[in-house]
Amino acid sequence: MSKMADKSTHNNPVNHNALTVARGRSLVARAVWIACLILALIMAAAAFSYALDANGENDLVQVIRDLADAVDLYVFDLDNPVKEFDPPNSAVKNALFNYGICAVIYLILGRFLERIIRP
Repeated sequence: MSKMADKSTHNNPVNHNALTVARGRSLVARAVWIACLILALIMAAAAFSYALDANGENDLVQVIRDLADAVDLYVFDLDNPVKEFDPPNSAVKNALFNYGICAVIYLILGRFLERIIRP
């Protein structure tokens, strides 16, 4: 039997540190993906609140719309949209288009960052 077969890799501090770093990077990558997914869901929920003509006086609807306004990257803002539609239903079309594009960008960005961070 060779000496290499007798060596245990569990007691090697170099392998243990590399494994710890890999696990940490994996957790961070997962957290980044989940954060971007939540942001995309907020954008989608806000877009659907406009599409379904939800009551703007409702606290939950107002919170979702305020959150979407805060995380819309200031490019897809409804006050100054990327693409502005003409009436009729311009508010719904603006929200669906601009918030929808922002949600897709969050999903792409999240997956891209997750792939970079993950070992």
